Amino acid sequence: MSKISPLSGFPEFLPSERIVELAFLDTIRETFELHGFASVETRAVEPVERLSNQGEDADKEIYGVRRLAANADEDAALGLHFDLTVPFARYVLENSGKLVFPFRRYQIQKVWRGERPQEGRYREFTQADIDIIDSGELPFHYEVELPLVIADAFRKLPIPAFRIQVNTRQIPEGFYRGLGIEDIVGTLRIVDKLDKIGPDKVTDLLTASGLSAETAKQVLRLAEISSTDASFADQVRALGVQHDVLDEGLERLSQIMTAANEHAPGLLVADLKIARGLDYYTGTVYETQLIGDEGYGSICSGGRYDSLASDGKTTYPGVGISIGVSRLVHRLISKGLVSASRRTPTAVLIALNTEDDRAEAMRTAIQLRGRGIPVEVAPAAAKFGKQIKFADRRGIPFVWFSTGNGAEVKDIRSGEQVPADAATWAPPAEDVRPSIIEEEKS
Repeated sequence: MSKISPLSGFPEFLPSERIVELAFLDTIRETFELHGFASVETRAVEPVERLSNQGEDADKEIYGVRRLAANADEDAALGLHFDLTVPFARYVLENSGKLVFPFRRYQIQKVWRGERPQEGRYREFTQADIDIIDSGELPFHYEVELPLVIADAFRKLPIPAFRIQVNTRQIPEGFYRGLGIEDIVGTLRIVDKLDKIGPDKVTDLLTASGLSAETAKQVLRLAEISSTDASFADQVRALGVQHDVLDEGLERLSQIMTAANEHAPGLLVADLKIARGLDYYTGTVYETQLIGDEGYGSICSGGRYDSLASDGKTTYPGVGISIGVSRLVHRLISKGLVSASRRTPTAVLIALNTEDDRAEAMRTAIQLRGRGIPVEVAPAAAKFGKQIKFADRRGIPFVWFSTGNGAEVKDIRSGEQVPADAATWAPPAEDVRPSIIEEEKS
């Protein structure tokens, strides 16, 4: 038998950590539904042809799927999806006749990427997406709405302060065209690395791609511009570059910033270095960072795509944002910022005097569960002290005893023990389910 060892990039939670993740997922799902998004789930695999050519790294990140018994020369025709937007676009095309547009969907699933594992980057992880997609035309006000939904979810979660950065692809594209740059996509991909590798290395890559030193400086000057209102537009115009596409982008982003500030002042930051590496984005793009932990990168990102879903006759433009749930939760747990109040859902352990009491204990458990109280029966009869220690190690707050005078329940944290009736007794509301503890920041 081979030695068992972890697989790098495929994280697994301990039970108490999984409780934290599930609480996050429940809050995210409930918030998405409050905003009218319907749940869908797509298959794990897509044709490799559809997954590929979506960005600089997409091809090399795709996990191909082959049968072990396949011929050695048989190519993998299917691949595991690396995000949820590409399969969603395919889903829309297949089901367009059954959907009502604009269609608002959320999707919470695993995705897979064959990249080098490192802090916050995994080969298998959970994403939570929302998208709004329409037939023919998609009004820009949805580009304002989506970050507001994300902010609503994040404010309900025990996470540090965050900022949502927004840009529109037309601004850098028009600016680069105004500078005479021909390789727009290549330049965007280089600028998208700015937070990861810094301005000096980005300058080296830009000049290595054929740009003059002065043109590279202008590209970086644009990327340095940010504001929490529409004042970024004047800063861009002060650089002296002109192009119709640039004007279009400045107008669109100004509208987004003005509208967003009416609903949530300061929520969005116009940050002109945001580009996003996937080629299907055609308009507004988003990234979200934890304030004070910017080096960790984005925990939530997305953008507008106008031609990803098209059958040749009808085009379905959309806009979406994805929360990197695994990325976010792992970071908070690893930094000691969140934990679960206990490592099990169980609120009550029913103790056993002898094994002959198990049948009655099971009946009591059924009664309590019927009223929504999570219960388990002790694994074996033992001295009460030993059973209390078992409950304490599991984090179970209450132990139920049968005595000669009836049943009693003990809060093992306070030591209080009171008579109890399975038909009426209930723990305090805060003890019924485990909760998330937000650790105080030093």
